[in-house]
Amino acid sequence: MNPLLHLTETQGAILDTARAFCAAEIAPFAAQWDRDAHFDPTLVGKLGELGFLGMMLPEAYDGLGLDAVTYLLALEEISAADASVGVLMSVHNSLPSQLILKFGTDAQKAEFLGPLARGEILGAFALSEPDAGSDAASMRAQAVRDGDGWILNGTKAWISAGGHAGVILAMARTDTPDARRGSKGIGAFILTPDLPGFKVGKKENKMGLRASETVQLVFDNMRVPGCRLLGDPAQGFAYALQTLEHGRLGIAAQALGIARAAFEHAAAYAAERQQFGRPIGEFQGIQFKLADMATRINAARSLIHATAAAKDRGLPVGEYASMCKLFATETAMWVTTQAIQVFGGYGYTTDYPVEKLFRDAKVTEIYEGTSEIQRIVIGRAALKGRG
Repeated sequence: MNPLLHLTETQGAILDTARAFCAAEIAPFAAQWDRDAHFDPTLVGKLGELGFLGMMLPEAYDGLGLDAVTYLLALEEISAADASVGVLMSVHNSLPSQLILKFGTDAQKAEFLGPLARGEILGAFALSEPDAGSDAASMRAQAVRDGDGWILNGTKAWISAGGHAGVILAMARTDTPDARRGSKGIGAFILTPDLPGFKVGKKENKMGLRASETVQLVFDNMRVPGCRLLGDPAQGFAYALQTLEHGRLGIAAQALGIARAAFEHAAAYAAERQQFGRPIGEFQGIQFKLADMATRINAARSLIHATAAAKDRGLPVGEYASMCKLFATETAMWVTTQAIQVFGGYGYTTDYPVEKLFRDAKVTEIYEGTSEIQRIVIGRAALKGRG
């Protein structure tokens, strides 16, 4: 255990539970899931039973009512075992659950938050589109009022677990084509796959996170009851931005788990691998790599935990969440690259785990806002004197 981490009794118990779960239910199967690009839906219920899908939801909704720091500790542990399971846990806890909790009506909370917390349904988030990625406000999916409901048409892209989700928070335009209002003309809708006109589209064949299915969702004249609109029909994009700090901290913790796993594998290999009559870990060149890896990992963890602690105190942490995501994800990419170098030729093969970690790390620099977008957020805050 890192001596810099001062764990509460609750945090220690949560981590013990997470480690036991990973050892029994995730680590033995992660490599095969990756090879098969297989999503194991039974994990949702198992994670829910242990409370990992409602960590920050109030106990009134069967959540654990925990703080962000404790949630991120658990997410790092799960992600170190398999980042595909980590992204499931991250998206579910950070986006649909928090959006409904923060902006939903009492009826919406009562209908969805309990099942989300218990793992009876999986949550997903649908913002991006094939032609609207970093510029998400340019989305084209259209919602048109129809009596007391809405008709939605459009295609959403890059939806994690979209084909298995029981509830999807989706953004669509509520303004009209002849009177566009940019980001102020977008609404948020609580969708379920039983709605007529809801279709699961193309499944992406990805380089990494292969056990986490990523799909397109197609809305074909899908009628959505009026009670499924989340809050103000013009404020959906603003709602999404307010909850992205949850998502970015989650992806930072996921990246941290990937980096930590790569470092642990590299250190163990360096202690065992013999060349020139001694373990390669005795060579200064390898020691320097391990030293830099350990330093960056611990720096990332410190930044993440400090930001989460500030968030728990109710402070605004938008740009700091961007710093966490930027630094942790680039750390994960760098550490996994160095881990492969420590393993040498073996690191390039699927017989050893570091090539999978390398592939899993790359997308953390892209989704939930690319590294370039994070730098824009941080740079703008610095120019305002808030860096």
